[in-house]
Amino acid sequence: MRWEALFADLEAQLGAARATEAAADVAELTRAERATVELGSRLRAAHGHVLTLRSGAARVTGTVLDVAEQWVLLADGPARWLVPTAGVTAVRGLPLHAAPAPGAVERRLSLGHALRAVARDRATVRVVLDDEELSGRVDRVGADHLDLTVPDPRPGAVWAVPFRAVRAVRTG
Repeated sequence: MRWEALFADLEAQLGAARATEAAADVAELTRAERATVELGSRLRAAHGHVLTLRSGAARVTGTVLDVAEQWVLLADGPARWLVPTAGVTAVRGLPLHAAPAPGAVERRLSLGHALRAVARDRATVRVVLDDEELSGRVDRVGADHLDLTVPDPRPGAVWAVPFRAVRAVRTG
Protein backbone atom coordinates (compact mmCIF):
# COMPACT_ATOMS: atom_id res chain seq x y z
CA MET A 1 0.00 0.00 0.00
CA ARG A 2 2.72 2.46 0.96
CA TRP A 3 4.65 1.75 -2.22
CA GLU A 4 1.57 2.45 -4.32
CA ALA A 5 1.02 5.77 -2.52
CA LEU A 6 4.68 6.70 -2.98
CA PHE A 7 4.57 5.90 -6.71
CA ALA A 8 1.27 7.76 -7.12
CA ASP A 9 2.81 10.80 -5.41
CA LEU A 10 5.93 10.63 -7.61
CA GLU A 11 3.75 10.32 -10.72
CA ALA A 12 1.70 13.33 -9.62
CA GLN A 13 4.86 15.38 -9.04
CA LEU A 14 6.22 14.35 -12.44
CA GLY A 15 2.91 15.24 -14.11
CA ALA A 16 2.86 18.65 -12.42
CA ALA A 17 6.45 19.32 -13.51
CA ARG A 18 5.60 18.33 -17.09
CA ALA A 19 2.52 20.59 -17.07
CA THR A 20 4.58 23.53 -15.75
CA GLU A 21 7.24 22.92 -18.40
CA ALA A 22 4.61 22.68 -21.15
CA ALA A 23 3.00 25.95 -20.01
CA ALA A 24 6.40 27.66 -20.08
CA ASP A 25 7.03 26.28 -23.59
CA VAL A 26 3.64 27.49 -24.80
CA ALA A 27 4.26 30.95 -23.35
CA GLU A 28 7.68 31.14 -25.02
CA LEU A 29 6.31 29.96 -28.37
CA THR A 30 3.49 32.50 -28.12
CA ARG A 31 5.97 35.33 -27.49
CA ALA A 32 8.11 34.14 -30.41
CA GLU A 33 5.07 33.99 -32.71
CA ARG A 34 3.92 37.48 -31.69
CA ALA A 35 7.37 38.83 -32.48
CA THR A 36 6.84 37.92 -36.14
CA VAL A 37 3.50 39.76 -36.53
CA GLU A 38 3.68 42.94 -38.59
CA LEU A 39 1.32 45.90 -38.34
CA GLY A 40 0.01 45.23 -41.85
CA SER A 41 -1.18 41.77 -40.79
CA ARG A 42 -3.13 43.27 -37.91
CA LEU A 43 -4.56 45.98 -40.17
CA ARG A 44 -5.74 43.30 -42.64
CA ALA A 45 -7.38 41.45 -39.74
CA ALA A 46 -9.26 44.66 -38.87
CA HIS A 47 -11.40 44.58 -42.03
CA GLY A 48 -14.81 45.95 -41.01
CA HIS A 49 -13.54 47.35 -37.67
CA VAL A 50 -13.54 51.03 -36.77
CA LEU A 51 -9.96 52.27 -36.32
CA THR A 52 -8.35 55.59 -35.55
CA LEU A 53 -5.05 56.18 -37.35
CA ARG A 54 -2.53 58.88 -36.52
CA SER A 55 -0.27 59.98 -39.33
CA GLY A 56 1.78 63.06 -38.53
CA ALA A 57 -0.69 65.67 -37.28
CA ALA A 58 -3.60 63.94 -39.07
CA ARG A 59 -6.05 61.82 -37.13
CA VAL A 60 -8.46 59.72 -39.20
CA THR A 61 -11.26 57.50 -37.88
CA GLY A 62 -13.28 55.13 -40.01
CA THR A 63 -14.25 51.58 -40.87
CA VAL A 64 -11.56 49.54 -42.61
CA LEU A 65 -12.65 48.80 -46.18
CA ASP A 66 -9.40 47.61 -47.70
CA VAL A 67 -5.74 47.22 -46.82
CA ALA A 68 -2.66 46.79 -48.99
CA GLU A 69 0.99 46.83 -48.05
CA GLN A 70 1.37 50.59 -48.62
CA TRP A 71 -2.08 51.94 -47.72
CA VAL A 72 -5.30 51.58 -45.72
CA LEU A 73 -8.73 52.65 -46.99
CA LEU A 74 -11.22 53.80 -44.34
CA ALA A 75 -14.87 54.82 -44.67
CA ASP A 76 -16.25 57.68 -42.59
CA GLY A 77 -19.84 57.92 -43.76
CA PRO A 78 -19.74 58.83 -47.46
CA ALA A 79 -16.13 60.01 -47.16
CA ARG A 80 -13.20 57.71 -47.94
CA TRP A 81 -9.76 58.13 -46.42
CA LEU A 82 -6.71 56.70 -48.17
CA VAL A 83 -3.91 56.61 -45.60
CA PRO A 84 -0.33 55.65 -46.56
CA THR A 85 0.91 53.12 -44.00
CA ALA A 86 4.48 54.46 -44.15
CA GLY A 87 3.38 57.57 -42.26
CA VAL A 88 1.16 55.90 -39.66
CA THR A 89 2.46 56.68 -36.18
CA ALA A 90 -0.28 55.03 -34.07
CA VAL A 91 -3.44 52.95 -34.45
CA ARG A 92 -6.30 52.54 -32.00
CA GLY A 93 -8.92 49.78 -32.22
CA LEU A 94 -6.89 46.94 -33.75
CA PRO A 95 -7.96 43.38 -33.00
CA LEU A 96 -5.40 41.22 -31.22
CA HIS A 97 -5.20 38.64 -34.00
CA ALA A 98 -3.42 38.94 -37.34
CA ALA A 99 -4.42 38.02 -40.88
CA PRO A 100 -2.34 35.70 -43.05
CA ALA A 101 0.28 37.16 -45.36
CA PRO A 102 -1.11 38.98 -48.40
CA GLY A 103 -1.26 37.30 -51.78
CA ALA A 104 0.94 38.22 -54.73
CA VAL A 105 -1.62 40.57 -56.29
CA GLU A 106 -2.28 42.39 -53.02
CA ARG A 107 1.46 42.89 -52.47
CA ARG A 108 1.68 44.67 -55.83
CA LEU A 109 -1.12 47.18 -55.06
CA SER A 110 1.05 50.20 -54.31
CA LEU A 111 0.06 53.65 -53.13
CA GLY A 112 0.46 54.77 -56.74
CA HIS A 113 -2.16 52.24 -57.86
CA ALA A 114 -4.65 53.55 -55.29
CA LEU A 115 -3.94 57.18 -56.20
CA ARG A 116 -4.36 56.44 -59.92
CA ALA A 117 -7.85 55.11 -59.10
CA VAL A 118 -8.56 58.40 -57.31
CA ALA A 119 -7.28 60.32 -60.36
CA ARG A 120 -9.54 58.31 -62.68
CA ASP A 121 -12.58 59.38 -60.63
CA ARG A 122 -11.74 63.08 -61.30
CA ALA A 123 -13.28 63.94 -57.92
CA THR A 124 -12.20 66.80 -55.68
CA VAL A 125 -9.99 65.51 -52.89
CA ARG A 126 -8.37 66.86 -49.78
CA VAL A 127 -4.69 65.95 -49.40
CA VAL A 128 -3.52 66.18 -45.79
CA LEU A 129 0.15 67.08 -45.31
CA ASP A 130 2.02 67.60 -42.03
CA ASP A 131 1.35 71.33 -41.80
CA GLU A 132 -1.54 72.02 -44.16
CA GLU A 133 -4.25 70.60 -46.38
CA LEU A 134 -4.58 71.06 -50.12
CA SER A 135 -7.87 70.67 -51.97
CA GLY A 136 -8.09 69.94 -55.66
CA ARG A 137 -8.10 67.17 -58.21
CA VAL A 138 -5.43 64.51 -58.66
CA ASP A 139 -4.51 64.84 -62.32
CA ARG A 140 -1.38 62.72 -62.63
CA VAL A 141 0.34 60.12 -60.50
CA GLY A 142 4.03 59.46 -60.96
CA ALA A 143 6.29 56.85 -59.44
CA ASP A 144 6.76 58.80 -56.19
CA HIS A 145 4.47 61.85 -56.39
CA LEU A 146 1.09 63.10 -57.45
CA ASP A 147 0.07 66.29 -59.28
CA LEU A 148 -2.79 68.08 -57.55
CA THR A 149 -4.57 70.80 -59.52
CA VAL A 150 -6.09 73.32 -57.14
CA PRO A 151 -8.98 75.63 -58.00
CA ASP A 152 -7.17 78.82 -58.96
CA PRO A 153 -7.95 81.26 -61.77
CA ARG A 154 -4.23 81.49 -62.61
CA PRO A 155 -2.83 78.90 -64.99
CA GLY A 156 -0.42 76.33 -63.63
CA ALA A 157 -2.04 76.00 -60.20
CA VAL A 158 -0.60 72.52 -59.74
CA TRP A 159 1.14 71.15 -56.68
CA ALA A 160 3.53 68.24 -57.12
CA VAL A 161 3.25 66.34 -53.83
CA PRO A 162 5.74 63.58 -52.97
CA PHE A 163 4.11 60.42 -51.61
CA ARG A 164 6.30 60.64 -48.51
CA ALA A 165 4.61 63.95 -47.59
CA VAL A 166 1.04 62.64 -47.88
CA ARG A 167 -0.57 61.78 -44.54
CA ALA A 168 -4.07 61.09 -45.89
CA VAL A 169 -6.26 61.67 -48.93
CA ARG A 170 -9.97 62.30 -48.40
CA THR A 171 -12.56 61.75 -51.11
CA GLY A 172 -16.31 62.24 -50.93
